[in-house]
Amino acid sequence: MGYREIYESWLNNPYFDEATRAELQAIAGNEKEMEERFYMDLEFGTAGLRGVIGAGTNRMNIYTVRKATQGLANYICKVGAQAKGVAIAYDSRHMSPEFADEAALCLAANGVKAYVFESLRPTPELSYAVRKLGCTAGINITASHNPPEYNGYKVYWEDGAQITPPHDTGIMDEVRNVTDYASVKTIPLEKAKADGLYQTICADIDDPYIAELKKLVLHQDCIDKVASELKIVYTPLHGTGNLPVRRVLKELGFTNVYVVPEQELPDGDFPTVSYPNPEAEEAFELGLKLAKEVDADLVLATDPDADRVGAAVKNNEGEWVLLNGNQTALMFVYYLITRWKELGKINGKEYIVKTIVTTETIKTIAERNGVEMYDVYTGFKWIANVMRENEGKKNYIGGGEESYGFLCEDFVRDKDAVSACVILAEIAAWAKDQGLSLYQLLQKIYVEYGFSKEKGISVVKKGKSGAEEIEAMMKKFRENPLTEIAGSKVTYFYDYSTLKGKDYAENETVTLDMPTTSNVLQYFTEDNTKVSIRPSGTEPKIKFYCEVHSKVKSIDELPEAEKAAEEKINQIKASLGI
Repeated sequence: MGYREIYESWLNNPYFDEATRAELQAIAGNEKEMEERFYMDLEFGTAGLRGVIGAGTNRMNIYTVRKATQGLANYICKVGAQAKGVAIAYDSRHMSPEFADEAALCLAANGVKAYVFESLRPTPELSYAVRKLGCTAGINITASHNPPEYNGYKVYWEDGAQITPPHDTGIMDEVRNVTDYASVKTIPLEKAKADGLYQTICADIDDPYIAELKKLVLHQDCIDKVASELKIVYTPLHGTGNLPVRRVLKELGFTNVYVVPEQELPDGDFPTVSYPNPEAEEAFELGLKLAKEVDADLVLATDPDADRVGAAVKNNEGEWVLLNGNQTALMFVYYLITRWKELGKINGKEYIVKTIVTTETIKTIAERNGVEMYDVYTGFKWIANVMRENEGKKNYIGGGEESYGFLCEDFVRDKDAVSACVILAEIAAWAKDQGLSLYQLLQKIYVEYGFSKEKGISVVKKGKSGAEEIEAMMKKFRENPLTEIAGSKVTYFYDYSTLKGKDYAENETVTLDMPTTSNVLQYFTEDNTKVSIRPSGTEPKIKFYCEVHSKVKSIDELPEAEKAAEEKINQIKASLGI
């Protein structure tokens, strides 16, 4: 059927509730809106569902959530894993509690027990709960840092990580096989509870999760020494991080934590920001205002589901600057490796993980300190995949990605902004004990391991036509690879969709060692520039990642290196035509 026929079937089918049909009636005659809502089913990909809330097959609503859950339930039953149950969490977005219950009741109707958090919780706590409860899978209702009109549905497997092969394709196939919305099973909440198939979880997961986070601290002495002098401003951006972040920092001894009052409480409208993303400058406006009032040392911001964290620090002139995800990852890895060495925990079996679009300086730090490094695709499920493969064989120190996601523990298998706040606060204490600010610590790392500057550029292309434009742009770059970027010859070109690359120096084809293919193109040049291109898997964007490097002998040389890097990145943008 075409989109109009599907629209008519939803409009006239009594299976869909009155509110849904009224919403659809209101767009009668708006051909473009009808097409956008019904030209396709909301795609269930390897990251689950994500889309605008509303009526239609290409929207997030109780019917698309039920359909996805029926497919998941079918897969769980197919592999004989229904006895262990599924953990479910949700964030502060509109319809999140409702979608969580719809998923739980569909599971219950299929004989699969659902463990549902009593109220909103961070994404990493859902990952923890899956493993703590011994569940088969987990569901998290969240659209992370997307705008307010979005919601999403992420699926986790028994190791607490988002689904990877073979489970991702198996679940996707089962979801696609559910073609009749009316065939999806569900039961009333009261019956699900009476049958023991719906259980509320709360402090029984909260308390052990916080206890595990506190064990991550590597230098409690520094915290005890300077915590009373250290001032931290924190904002949960109207999301899930408020209670757990404040609780764990307080229990560790950080007594001067100031929460941005306007952004403290959960609110799906995200009224103080247009885009609740710690990568965005506007997310820090209120936090920086408070930081100036209290003369803070550090500002932390977590996104609505508290898996990403952003940070702001004062530079040498006392002005506040935002750290990008690469800079935060650098400090994160530098501190963890340094402290592990001081504690005598490096014995040749340690490793870190980063994504292929994250700064190469992390690789330099790892290599110089005898720590193995893995490069993986964007998405923390690939970091978790490495952790799973090395469990019991090697020791995971930490991992991160340029998109503000970090993880330093192995009891969670997704990025964890709560634990990242703990470690960043600890790093601030460690630096302060040495008479350094966090900005000065970053400068020290640049001098020791080389200066790098990274710039992410996102080109937004919305809707059906936007998706087609993004596809055309990727095709152009793939079929006409650049041989020179910003005046420097390309030495390597990698196409991860075919797992093939070109070594221009040797004039030969190379094979890429990755677990699967991915729609990513990557260039390396003679002057150590790296450029990566990929469409976003969760937003209507094509992303360009630019990274340039230079050597500096002292902190005094950093301003000139910064200026030269800016010029170089502008040249790269011109080479790419963006």
